[in-house]
Amino acid sequence: MGAPMAANLLRAGWQVTAWNRSEPALADLAAQGGHRAASVSSLDGEPIIIFMLPDLNYIADAAVGLLDSWRSRAPEPGTAVVVMSSVSPAGVRDFSRAVHSASAGNAVVIDAPVSGGVAGAQAGTLAIMAGGPEPDFNRLRPLFEALGSTVRRLGEVGAGSLAKACNQLIVGTTTAALAEAAELAERSGMDAAALFDVLAGGLAGSAVLESLGPRLAAKDYRTLGPAKFMHKDLTFVLESARQSGTAVPLATAAHEVYATVQDQGLGEFDLAVVRQAIANLSGAQLSGAQLSGAQPSGAQLSDAHQEGDRNPGGNA
Repeated sequence: MGAPMAANLLRAGWQVTAWNRSEPALADLAAQGGHRAASVSSLDGEPIIIFMLPDLNYIADAAVGLLDSWRSRAPEPGTAVVVMSSVSPAGVRDFSRAVHSASAGNAVVIDAPVSGGVAGAQAGTLAIMAGGPEPDFNRLRPLFEALGSTVRRLGEVGAGSLAKACNQLIVGTTTAALAEAAELAERSGMDAAALFDVLAGGLAGSAVLESLGPRLAAKDYRTLGPAKFMHKDLTFVLESARQSGTAVPLATAAHEVYATVQDQGLGEFDLAVVRQAIANLSGAQLSGAQLSGAQPSGAQLSDAHQEGDRNPGGNA
């Protein structure tokens, strides 16, 4: 996700300086006109710093040197730290307080997770759901509009992450339901692809069906987004539900389903592999040869999910 997003910023005329654990990713960015940062802490003078990493723990670790630098010399007022990963709403509020303290109040955190997958990142059509002070969001809107076609501020810090949790609640439960429908149809003698074609024309039609239906029907589990991240994201749903006193029976059930995916050793495969987990529960195991054919390579995994090995960029 980070690489195509950075490319879109460059195409829109933004200056992008990036750090990544992957040297090839930085070389590709440099070939497109971007600049390499030696470390995250070297971005301490940039007006906008974007993080796109798998989870808040990765972000906090990457930001240690940056915050230490700001404790020694505060950044310019209005410096923005943009968290575009799927993270805990409560956790990003804690991170915001840490950034505020380290920067002597000069830096603000905006959480702005995205939905739309790699295809949306490449096309610049992501949905961006943001949380943070309205004046800061408005300053960043041109940047967000270079990345997405739907951009909304939904409240203060943490609101964007809560919106993404709700998004994942819908995507996760819908994907699991589609997987169950495909397995039920096929075990009953019906072609799953034909079923999905019909469903797409009715009320059951959805962007989730359009995106994942063909892979679910074909049992294509090559990784576009590792299933393990859905379990993580649904954990944030349950966390937020506990804090707000909301009953979420479907999210609870889906969290258990994706825990089963993990327990079966399928977490590195595509989200569509939830169908295989359901098949396994039904007593039909995919052969080792078939599963190994779907196993993603390390290179595929590095670019697979919305928040894989990503680029925090500055001077955007």
